[in-house]
Amino acid sequence: MTVTAYTLAFVLDLFCVFLGYRFLFQPAAAAAGYGVPAEPGGDAGAYLTVKGLRDGTFGLVGLALLAFAGARAEAWFMLCVALVPLGDTLIVLRHGGAKAVAFGIHFATAAVVLISAGLLFAV
Repeated sequence: MTVTAYTLAFVLDLFCVFLGYRFLFQPAAAAAGYGVPAEPGGDAGAYLTVKGLRDGTFGLVGLALLAFAGARAEAWFMLCVALVPLGDTLIVLRHGGAKAVAFGIHFATAAVVLISAGLLFAV
């Protein structure tokens, strides 16, 4: 179970780094994938950059916790960070995004992050 817990946390952290990179360097595609399309050249440009910075930072903090603080610290981090995809679910729904994206991507991500937290607490 230890290998599974660490591997899942590591993959989720790397995925956050990837999402951050994508929002910073491919913002239009990233926004469309998020479920609420936005044009980086318009008023949404700053928000897309903030989203990229937020996601990338979460990934880096998670990797640092996993490497230097251990499973328990990472578990608490994952528990707290699960609020982000839950909030993203509501954002997509509120702004007319597809329910399939809201629940199939964002809500499912929150569930996987909570599973990761549970596995890390069990280590």
